[in-house]
This record gives sequence, C-alpha cells and structure tokens, in this order.
Amino acid sequence: MPRGQHSKKTLWQHFFEFFWIAVGALAAAASIRIFLLPNQLIDGGTIGIALILARLFGDSYLPYFLVALNLPFIYLAYRSIRRTFVIHMFSAIILFALFLYALEFAPPFIADPLEIIVIGGAILGIGAGLIIRYGGCLDGTEILAIIINRRKGFTVGQVVLVINIFIFTAYGLLFSNWHLALQSLMMYIVAFKMIDLVIMGLDEMKSVMIISSKPKQIGNVIMNELGLGLTIMNGRGGFSGEMRDLLFVIVERLDLAELKELVIREDPTAFMAVENLHEVVYGKNSHIPFKKRSRGKKLLY
Repeated sequence: MPRGQHSKKTLWQHFFEFFWIAVGALAAAASIRIFLLPNQLIDGGTIGIALILARLFGDSYLPYFLVALNLPFIYLAYRSIRRTFVIHMFSAIILFALFLYALEFAPPFIADPLEIIVIGGAILGIGAGLIIRYGGCLDGTEILAIIINRRKGFTVGQVVLVINIFIFTAYGLLFSNWHLALQSLMMYIVAFKMIDLVIMGLDEMKSVMIISSKPKQIGNVIMNELGLGLTIMNGRGGFSGEMRDLLFVIVERLDLAELKELVIREDPTAFMAVENLHEVVYGKNSHIPFKKRSRGKKLLY
C-alpha cells in the first residue's frame, strides 16, 4: 500500500474515533445537565464526586470540578497505561467539560422518578459507552481500579463497586436523603447496563468447547446443518492420557440451543463448555468462524 494512502486511512480512523468520542461526551453531558442535576441525582466515580461538590458549591463549577478530579488519574494513566488511551481520555474529559458548560442553561427534564432514572441513565450509558468503545474514558476511578488490579489482584469491577458504594453512601449521609442516594444507584445500574450494550452490541456471542468421542462426525454436522465454522484442536485426557480432537465453535446466542441439540443427538456423552464473548475481532481477510441468520435463510460469511 502506498505511504500516502496508509496515512490518509490512519487520519480517517482517528477522526472517526474522536467524532464518536465527541458524540458520547455530548450525550453524557446532556444527561447530566438535563436529568441528573435538576433532580439532584449523581453518578458513580469522579462524575459522582463532582456532582456532590457542585451541589455544595454551585452547579456552574461542575466542569471545573470534573477536570480537576480527573487530572491525577490522567497522570496515573500516562504512567501506567498506553499513551493513545491517555490522549483519548483527556480529549473525552475536555469535551465533556465543554459540553457541560455549553448546556448550563438547558431546560431540565422534570417527570416521574422512574422516567428520569431510565431515560437519564440510558442516555448517560450510551454516552459513556461510546467513549469507552472508541478508546477513551470519563471516570478516573477506573484507572485506579486497573492499577490496583495489577498490583493487588482485585478485579476492576470489585474496586469500582467498592468506590461507588462509598460515594453513594456519602451522598446519602451528607444530605440526609437516602431516597436520592438509592435513585442515583438505580440510575447508575441503568447506565452501567447500557454501557455494556453499547460496547458489546445487541448480538451476544458464545464460544463453545466440545469434547466428544465423535469429533469428526459432530464437526461435519455443525458445518453442514448449522452452517457454522469451527476450529479443531488437539487435546489429551488428564486421567486417560488419550489423544482427542476438541472442537471450538463461536455461535450467536439464538443458535446455541440448536447447536447443543445437534451435539447431544450425535453423541449423548459429549461434553460442552459454553462461555460468553464480549467481542469477536477479526482481520479483513480472516474467515469468520460463525454465521448470521437472515429471516429464515442461512448465510455463511
């Protein structure tokens, strides 16, 4: 590929990433200004702390609190994580702060608490999910969680959960209003699930490891009847020491039940291990080992 063509493609990829980071920052800022702040709700992490400080000292200071609270974590990310992530994170936080400032006088959404929690949390989750999907981050506490995970062994989810429990508890104690704290926690859960949906998409993929005494027969059935690709790996029994072929299949959630039925039909003694896949990444010229259905017609990609 000519050098100029490669450079142009790379610039377009960067523009595409920053465009969606900006869209995510706008969505998250709109959720904060229109849904959370007017209804005295908070989010988790540094955004939640910034919202608590804004309620104490004035809503107009929110963008400044947000940037100030995240600066130490940007430095930690620079020391411990790749540089491109730091650039994306810094860009996302600056854009988020600018959109918060621009939307300072946006009309609030005042409605039933359930509507506020669901709609506001969904918009916030979409915004944060877009930023994460394209290489950025809004919550500095996740950086701290990654570093603790590397040094102490606690999972990122465990560290973030503990931090957020302290934040929501502190909010309830500080303003003596546990209803707002619990509503904020509910909104956080909605946003958290929406982040997963944005990052992983609607298609839930499963990986299936099949151990059978009839691997060739089962493999042919999977490829011919389901139209699925598969990978054959060599394995050895731990007790018997017997060599046996293992089948590795990536399948959509809707096809999982049919796959299991076919395997058990061909070999009732077969063993299957099913795992969730967050994402499947493949190169341009790779053969995708799974297929997608299209209204009753099987397509093999």
